[in-house]
Amino acid sequence: MELLRILGRAITRFNPRADLAALAFICIVLIPGAIATAHAQVQEYALKAAFLSKFRLYVEWPSSAFSSPTSPLNLCVAGQDPFGESLDKAVAGEGINGRNVVIRRLKTVGRDSDCHILYIGGSDAQRGAQIIEAVRGSSVLTVSDTGGSGSSTGIIDFVIKDNRVRFNIDDEAAAQNGLVISSKLLNLALNVKRRESSKEGR
Repeated sequence: MELLRILGRAITRFNPRADLAALAFICIVLIPGAIATAHAQVQEYALKAAFLSKFRLYVEWPSSAFSSPTSPLNLCVAGQDPFGESLDKAVAGEGINGRNVVIRRLKTVGRDSDCHILYIGGSDAQRGAQIIEAVRGSSVLTVSDTGGSGSSTGIIDFVIKDNRVRFNIDDEAAAQNGLVISSKLLNLALNVKRRESSKEGR
């Protein structure tokens, strides 16, 4: 539980200008013990919840993704929720550009689900691929949890590297969904699949 207390302080201590430092801190936090243990899994998902709560600060959505200037940013969890209260605590009182962050837990997901960030967990790779395909081309930041082994991953894909929670980013897929990911977040990723315009600009 000590790690969770440290993580909680890391999330709440930083002001908006230092949120990048909070993300960098999360990147270096070691998950003690084997990932397979129940205690380690709680800590793993607390770290992933912290990442999910911060990703919104480094992504630009087109204005058409929101029905009004004050409509909320919807953070959706597809299927079984592995976070418990940690995700709710991570986003409590959080917002961006006058928008509240609302968590929605959905059994089924489609293009009309009104998600801005969509977490897709679980071991059913086929179902995950179907969800990603269902929202492809819409203004949704898909976040998968394949550990880097899935054939079809979200725009952001969580991986465990050296007992730390990290992530890969498919910036080309982000471009296809009309999203712009900050270079600050791209620089924290383990691997980045660059969008075509970035490749041409090299």
